[in-house]
Amino acid sequence: MRAAHNVFYLGGKEFRSLIRDPMLLAIILIAFTVMVYAAAAGTPETLNNAPIAVVDQDRSQLSQRIVSAFYPPYFIPTETTDPAEADRGMDAGRYTFSLHIPPGFQRDILAGRSPAVQLNVDATRMSQAFTGSGYIQAIVTGQVNEFVAGRREASAPPVELALRALFNPELNTSWFAAMMQVIDQITLLSIILTGAALLREREHGTVEHLLVMPVTPFEIMASKVWSMGVVVLAAGTFSLTVVVQGLLSVPVEGSIMLFVFGATLHLFATTSLGIFLGTFSRSMPQFGLLLILVILPLQILSGGVTPRESMPGFIQVLMLAAPNTHFVMLGQAILFRGAGIAVVWPQIISLALIGSVLFATSLARFRKTLATMT
Repeated sequence: MRAAHNVFYLGGKEFRSLIRDPMLLAIILIAFTVMVYAAAAGTPETLNNAPIAVVDQDRSQLSQRIVSAFYPPYFIPTETTDPAEADRGMDAGRYTFSLHIPPGFQRDILAGRSPAVQLNVDATRMSQAFTGSGYIQAIVTGQVNEFVAGRREASAPPVELALRALFNPELNTSWFAAMMQVIDQITLLSIILTGAALLREREHGTVEHLLVMPVTPFEIMASKVWSMGVVVLAAGTFSLTVVVQGLLSVPVEGSIMLFVFGATLHLFATTSLGIFLGTFSRSMPQFGLLLILVILPLQILSGGVTPRESMPGFIQVLMLAAPNTHFVMLGQAILFRGAGIAVVWPQIISLALIGSVLFATSLARFRKTLATMT
């Protein structure tokens, strides 16, 4: 009972320290509101307002049809210009695409020849460059075929594909982006807050005060784990219900309470990891550099950015030791597919085991760090 009492009141001290740190409070607020909204609303589902310039040196009926086919909202109203101005516009970043229609284009088409049309792409704009190249190729090919045939016709394909999109029937990218951003922010903020809580003790010189108090290293570490875990869990739940479901109108298929339970186990692991990283740092800048080396592989290889099935086999096996791999699997199953406990119990057990190992390892490292300070 005395240990529980100490853990509870030390956790209260962490809450008061966090409240007096406006920078961390601002980070929590922005991470679970602005960042989630920006990730969902700022990701275009299709090509959107792409700037394109057309160098029409043919000035024929066919070339004019091609020029008029680039219309909003996919493209900004097309600018017809000369080759030199198109090159300058590409160099200055005013255009993402530059389409060059050569002289005699319509004549060569009608004569049965295969004239070349040049498309220059600013590949520094990766999303638009990749998607837009396919759009432009389809537009030019479609206009040429219609012009040669003299009419618009849609030939029936020999095989009809019956496409059924499950769980996201509109293929809405913002649904995926919003929920994955909440999952990523839970992982990131839990590590940051616990590591910052430990470094705050060191920078403010209050570690010595704790060492002379009748508290154990376990109680000190457990207080930071539960208090910062509660903060991140509350912020993540608020973001999921208010920002994702309310503001962005993203449907959540499964039980939010089951997701919160899985997030609690995940926070047990990641907050312990934050303590572990904090013991290797002497200041917040050092902790930030160390965090970059850890959090980027965790988030990129966990399956939240790229499906795990697309990764090499040894990476898939290696990342099973990371807690957020199982949390991403659990979150996608519950939030997207409406899975219940019968489906996600392997991830729940894995998170509990990984969290226990990380907590024990971090506690041993924390005790060793405190011993060097006495």
